Amino acid sequence: MNNEHKDAVQDTAAEEIVEETLENKPNSDEGVPSEETVNSEQEMPVEETGETAGSAELEKLQAEVQEHQQRVLRVQADFDNFRRRTQKEKEELGKYASSKLITELLPVIDNFERALQASEENPEFESFSKGVSMIFRQLESVLAAEGLSAMKSVGESFNPEYHQAIMQVESEEYEEGIVVEEVQKGYMLKDKVLRPAMVKVSM
Repeated sequence: MNNEHKDAVQDTAAEEIVEETLENKPNSDEGVPSEETVNSEQEMPVEETGETAGSAELEKLQAEVQEHQQRVLRVQADFDNFRRRTQKEKEELGKYASSKLITELLPVIDNFERALQASEENPEFESFSKGVSMIFRQLESVLAAEGLSAMKSVGESFNPEYHQAIMQVESEEYEEGIVVEEVQKGYMLKDKVLRPAMVKVSM
């Protein structure tokens, strides 16, 4: 009897040990990543790569937009410059439109002046001189209305922009480089030299 009781006690103890072992044994599934975890970890690099590509594409588009804006600004600036230049040329064309005609009339004025000077030396042509003088003054008035004006040269410093020196002469009255005589009048059309004056300059 003692042996059977002892065996029963041992069997009970063994069962209790097995139960405790089973209860304390960790779950075989713990520590093993689930399928969802594995899939999510595998998808993470894919999402990061997509975000990087999207950011690079956005930067590229922004750079292209900025480049197009710069081109538009440059084209607009070029157009503004062209418009201003065209407007200026148009104004100058209108301002000096009569220059060709007036240039052709200058020899006529020269001849009128010569005729008047010659008539003054001969009293017999007094009435003729008065008539020519009236015509000459009328012509001068018309040309003056267009902006024509005669230069004042004698006594002025020689300036190659306004004077054409044909010779140098000695002068006690003027210093060196001063216009002492005007051989042919110079004319200005508004603020532009239409014909430089032919002069003699002191040396």
